[in-house]
Amino acid sequence: MASRVSLKSKGKGSGKGSKASTEEKSTAQSLKEWSTWAVKKAKVITHYGFIPLIIIIGMNSEPKPQLSQLLSPV
Repeated sequence: MASRVSLKSKGKGSGKGSKASTEEKSTAQSLKEWSTWAVKKAKVITHYGFIPLIIIIGMNSEPKPQLSQLLSPV
């Protein structure tokens, strides 16, 4: 015999006001998904943009170094 999954909510959420709690849950879920997406994109931007940013800042400083001087380890 297969087990059955119940879709009924348990606790105080059943009855009056269940639509409001569903809207709150969807808003909270939407906010969570958006923040997760934003953090993932920020990680990628930081990963690929940090070194070029340092090179650009270094090239705009005084005295003006050549690109080869910025990339050399000495």
